[in-house]
Amino acid sequence: MRARALILAACVLLLLAVPPLAMLFNQPYYIDLLRRVLIFAIAAVSLNLILGYGGLVSFGHAAYLGVGGYSVGILAFYGIHNGWLQWSLAILASALVALVIGAISVRTRGIYFIMITLAFTQMLYYLGVSVEEYGGDDGMRLKVKSQFSGLIDLDNPIAFYYLVLALLLAATYVVHRLVNSRFGLVLRAAKSNEARTRAIGFSPYPYQLVAFVISGAICGLAGALYANHTAYIAPAFMEWTRSGEIMFMVILGGMGTTPGPVLGAFALLLVEDQLAGWTQHWQIILGPLLVLSVLFFRRGLAGLLPKGRKDA
Repeated sequence: MRARALILAACVLLLLAVPPLAMLFNQPYYIDLLRRVLIFAIAAVSLNLILGYGGLVSFGHAAYLGVGGYSVGILAFYGIHNGWLQWSLAILASALVALVIGAISVRTRGIYFIMITLAFTQMLYYLGVSVEEYGGDDGMRLKVKSQFSGLIDLDNPIAFYYLVLALLLAATYVVHRLVNSRFGLVLRAAKSNEARTRAIGFSPYPYQLVAFVISGAICGLAGALYANHTAYIAPAFMEWTRSGEIMFMVILGGMGTTPGPVLGAFALLLVEDQLAGWTQHWQIILGPLLVLSVLFFRRGLAGLLPKGRKDA
């Protein structure tokens, strides 16, 4: 347990050292690259709550990434650049969308759950494509990033990087505490044996629905961050392939583990970046690598770390 904690602490210290090291070696590109990785790590952490701990295979998680991004973009389109308002709307709108989707889909299981979540996401995707006022399929640029009254400047790449890192650590801590609470015990019990959970007096539905909403809200925050990172919002945020990428981050890193989604996001996106810089046919190489990683790392990359708590 101590060795695991030391390794994770060293990883956090390394992430804290990235901006000064990047500026020292005159490589600001790596600040932007790792900020993107951290944003997707937040999305992966949110999906892990329902996929890894709840056993809910949602193939529509990118919907909340898009809702969060469009919440920022639409307010900015009408001249509202207040970051507190934009990000609050991103979280609340994503939570509301997750509540609607979850109220229907959580009542189903297996392939039906997957298809319902996918269908809702595609509906939102085509809605984004059809609304020409906000750019339609071409999307729209974010001319001014979220403003926080001088508290933090998102145009400063280093300040923005540290903000994203702090939010990732906060999201990881919240999910970790949640799954180790009484609420989390019921959620994990329903994943293991739903019938037995009902037999001892717990109805899984409200617990799973609440987890679904919390997961959507956290991913909505990631969407707001991503919109500011790219300074661009488009329906592509919500494509089903994006949901697949986030899901693979969780699986690659290790479902039902605390560091797994973060490790998966780093592994997938950094390898993708290196291969894309090497050859234009990088997908041909990445595909077999991902298949081999799943075959040989059954517990994900987190399984390579020294063992700690069962859920960590």
